[in-house]
Amino acid sequence: MRVPLPAANMTTVVGIPMGWRDGGAKLRRSLAAYPESPGGATATPPSHRRLMPMSTPLRRAMSLTVGWLADRRVPQFLRRPLYRGFARFTGADLSEVRGPLGEFPSLGAFFVRRLEPGARPVDPDPKALVSPVDARVQTLCRIEKDTILQAKGHAYSVRDLLAGVGADVELEGGHAWTLYLGPKDYHRIHAPENAHLQEVRWVPGCRYSVAARVLDRRRVLDVNERCVLRMKTERGPLLLVLVGALNVGRIRVQGVAATDSGVLPEERKVQRGEELARFELGSTIVLLTPPGMACPLPELVADAPVRLGQAIGRYS
Repeated sequence: MRVPLPAANMTTVVGIPMGWRDGGAKLRRSLAAYPESPGGATATPPSHRRLMPMSTPLRRAMSLTVGWLADRRVPQFLRRPLYRGFARFTGADLSEVRGPLGEFPSLGAFFVRRLEPGARPVDPDPKALVSPVDARVQTLCRIEKDTILQAKGHAYSVRDLLAGVGADVELEGGHAWTLYLGPKDYHRIHAPENAHLQEVRWVPGCRYSVAARVLDRRRVLDVNERCVLRMKTERGPLLLVLVGALNVGRIRVQGVAATDSGVLPEERKVQRGEELARFELGSTIVLLTPPGMACPLPELVADAPVRLGQAIGRYS
C-alpha cells in the first residue's frame, strides 16, 4: 500500500528545484515577518514544555520555509505541469477541481482548491453524522477516563487537547473520530451538522509531524498547535479540533480573525455541509461528541478513506 507523503515533502520536492530567484536575504526577511499561530511558541502550556524537543526552532523554521515556498507565485506557463505533477505524485483527482489549473497563482492556492458543485453530496439521512473532511480514519474510540486513543498503545488527555474549551467531563463516555488529511485530499473543513459556532480557541504548541510513524512513538495531537471549535447542536455540543503539524502552521476559520480567540461575541449559525475552515497544507482533525449523542458506524475501521458528507456515525 502506498503511504501518502506529508504535504511538506511534496512542497519541498516541487518547490526547491523550481529555483525562484529570491536571494537568501529576501527569504530570511520574509521568514522573520511570516505570521504564526497566535500566542507563539513561548506561550506553550507549562505541562507540555517538557515534551518539546531541542529541534523545535528548526521545526518552526522548516514550517515557515515551506509556507513561504508555497506562497511563491508560479509562472503561468509552469502552473498546469506543476499541478498535474503534484496530482500524479499524490493521487489527487483533478477532475473535481473548480476552475482552470492556470488560475491558481501558487502551490498554496492550489492546495486549498475548491471543488465543483455537487462533488461532495451530503448524506440526506438526518440520523447520520457526516464527515467534515476528505480524509483517512486514524482512530475511532470511546472517551474513557479523560483519554483518547492516538495510536496503538498511545493515548492523550481530552482536557489537554481542548485547552479549556468547554468541560472535558461532558465528553466522558462519548466518542472521538481522528481523521488524517493527506496531500491528495480536499483541505477545506465543513460543518458535520446544523449548528451554532460558539467558540474558537487558538492553542499554541509544537509542530510535530502527524505521520503514523510519529504517532506510534510519541504524544502529538494534544501538544501540537491547534484550533478548537465548539458548536451547539440540537442534540448537544460537538467539538472539532484542527491540529497543525510539521510545516502546517496555518489554519483559517471562516469569518474569524487569527487574533480572535475565545467565546465569539455572537454565535455564528452554520448549516450541515457549510464550509467552516481550511488547512493551508495538510494535517488532522479530531471530532468529539458527548455520551449518548452518536456512535461510529460499525463498518468504519482504521485506515479507511472517508469523504466529506459521507456518514461516519449515527445519532442515537
